[in-house]
Amino acid sequence: MSGGAPNCPMVPHSEHIREIESVGLGAATGRDDNVVQSWLRCINEHRLDPAQSCEAYIVPDTELREHRQQSEELISIARSGLENLFRQVAGQNYVLLLSDRQGVTVDFLGDPLFDNNLRKAGLYLGSQWAESRAGTCAVGACIETGEALSIHQTDHFDNTHTPLSCTAAPIYNVRGRLSAVLDISLLSSPIKKASQNLALHLVTATVRRIEMANLMAQARQEWVLRFARSPEFLDVDPEAAISIDGSGRIIGMTNGGAKILARSVSLDWRRPDDLIGQPISRFFDMEIDDLPDLMRQRRPQDRLVFARDGNALFAHAIEPNATARAPASVRESIPRSLRSLGGGDPRLAMLQAKAAKLATTPLSILIQGETGTGKEYLARAIHDSSGVKGRFVAINCAAIPEQLIEGELFGHVPGAFTGANPKGRKGLIEEADGGTLFLDEIGDMPIHLQSRLLRVLAERELLPIGAMRPKPVNIRVVAASHRLLGTLVKDGLFREDLFYRLNVATLTLPSLRERSDFEWLLDAILQKYSVGENVLTVAPDALDVLKAYAWPGNIRELDNVVSVGAALCQTGIITLADLPEAMLSVADQKRPAAPGLQKSALEAMLIACDWNVSEAARRLGVDRSTVHRQIKRHVLSPRVH
Repeated sequence: MSGGAPNCPMVPHSEHIREIESVGLGAATGRDDNVVQSWLRCINEHRLDPAQSCEAYIVPDTELREHRQQSEELISIARSGLENLFRQVAGQNYVLLLSDRQGVTVDFLGDPLFDNNLRKAGLYLGSQWAESRAGTCAVGACIETGEALSIHQTDHFDNTHTPLSCTAAPIYNVRGRLSAVLDISLLSSPIKKASQNLALHLVTATVRRIEMANLMAQARQEWVLRFARSPEFLDVDPEAAISIDGSGRIIGMTNGGAKILARSVSLDWRRPDDLIGQPISRFFDMEIDDLPDLMRQRRPQDRLVFARDGNALFAHAIEPNATARAPASVRESIPRSLRSLGGGDPRLAMLQAKAAKLATTPLSILIQGETGTGKEYLARAIHDSSGVKGRFVAINCAAIPEQLIEGELFGHVPGAFTGANPKGRKGLIEEADGGTLFLDEIGDMPIHLQSRLLRVLAERELLPIGAMRPKPVNIRVVAASHRLLGTLVKDGLFREDLFYRLNVATLTLPSLRERSDFEWLLDAILQKYSVGENVLTVAPDALDVLKAYAWPGNIRELDNVVSVGAALCQTGIITLADLPEAMLSVADQKRPAAPGLQKSALEAMLIACDWNVSEAARRLGVDRSTVHRQIKRHVLSPRVH
């Protein structure tokens, strides 16, 4: 233990309590700052009493099943990493815990000979290590801080846990959010905290590889750029990675990747929304057209990129797997209503297969995706594939005025309030009895109504306004939001308990710019606006513009553009003139650049701009990637004087 603080588990209980209480009063201690801050949270925020021992808590089997279902994909990806780490520490009595965002252990590896001791100590499947329940512990402190750390013996707040030595590292999802914690623990260990430095290194390295595997699994149809400080390890064990869509925007990252991006432009990596969706050129001196030069055809030491803060990194680009498809047997098993949502896009095909499996279960589903990606269409297709006989009832929580939404959802009895229907009114939740209730834009539901909805989900009953007795309801809930509910929970705008009721299974719809079946979607919309046998078509130059456009409004925006084009076009062919003005700038970019990039003119411009490629591109009226290509074509380089 640094600073000479006591670490021996034989420290008397009373002495341990006095040390914690003195820290609570502002006294200095030799313990690590993350331990001190955790103790203060335990006292001031969680209202825990160090004198009150708390035995390890194992959640009930039904609750554990829910947590494991929510973490099913993560468990699958992380399992090989856990097994490899367990082999590395074999014979040293370590226990591995994979805990979810709530601190519940959803996977576990330990010596079965010590099962009873491990369960009693909480080093077991289903153990709850949230700081608010267990006090200072590695899993709980890791969730609170988002950092890898060790909590060694009497670092623990609760005296029950002081024999333990626990080391944990956070696992972040591709959107930059903390989603789990990997912990490696000992029932007893050497006195010095430094004895766990190797464990800290091993668990951090394992987490890095788990995050990398997760990113690679989710980015098969996207560019992936992996980084290393040394070229020797670039292709075999990279340190960080990001995924990039076809328009050159960041769509995913490992935690190491988030830190590289944030550092390059002086942002906070803990605010991933400031990174996701940004063009790669904001963080590096490169464009998406430069990625092929970073593939394995070149030697690792030649694949160098420069971040905007001047740091140089070795990089390995992996191109999208455009030929991947869901197996034919899987596609054939997908119900027609779900199959009709896509035209062969691999990512969507995988989502359709997953949705088909979930449709026949009673599990709540959360659909995430940008505005206009078709979340209600997916929800309705799930309902149609479920086999339930009740209705599909859709509620847009953002469209109903706040003062009316309670009555719309729950209904009311006769005379419940002034102006109430004298016969009473059945609410939309009751209308969905026996069927599916689709709660669109659930993130906009007023927080005071969220507790009432939680009761409906938990108790399967609702209480209309003015009623004395609740009514039983049997509904399947599908919720959707373009906002990240996890962020709303963190900001106190959405109930955490409701979030986990809704988020039993998650389906994320890809944006239109990420889909490879754009022309199939366009054809389907063109048929929708065709009249009789006169099939609506798009002129080639207009099609080029549509395919190059970023589509912030996704499929809904595409539908709007086609509907306006159908109204404006005279011959049944949508031309450039029939497209919105917002797209004309894209049309201008698609036109060939003016001649004049001959070698001598280009070199003269570069010299005039002190070889600032961005400035040269601006003056020439072309993009940076064009200048880079011409530099390579003409084999130009700055002259050294």
